Amino acid sequence: MLQAALAARKNAHAPYSGFSVGACLRGKSGKLYAGCNVENAAYPQGQCAEQSAIGVMVAAGEKEIVEVLVVAESPEPVSPCGGCRQRLREFAGDQTPVHLCAPEGLRRTITLGELLPLSFGPKHFR
Repeated sequence: MLQAALAARKNAHAPYSGFSVGACLRGKSGKLYAGCNVENAAYPQGQCAEQSAIGVMVAAGEKEIVEVLVVAESPEPVSPCGGCRQRLREFAGDQTPVHLCAPEGLRRTITLGELLPLSFGPKHFR
């Protein structure tokens, strides 16, 4: 997963922040889906790496995430932003592991439920 996220991160379009991020999702099938951040001069129009990876996964016909990995260069572990936490919650459960990595490797693993406690998701409609 780390290698896929690092490869995607190399393709990030981050000319404004200079902050490249890669993400990799493992679907229930075991297949990996990677994405990178894509900035836009109109900042709200950009997309995060996790959002890109979710789009790739859904386009491939998969709708369940069993594992998440995010990689970025930073002194502190970088976790998904609030919007991406909610996007991940649409396809993953509270116990889904989220690996926070730097290019050299794993820094921390946390669950999606810990990142987004008392989340609102698909189960609220059932």
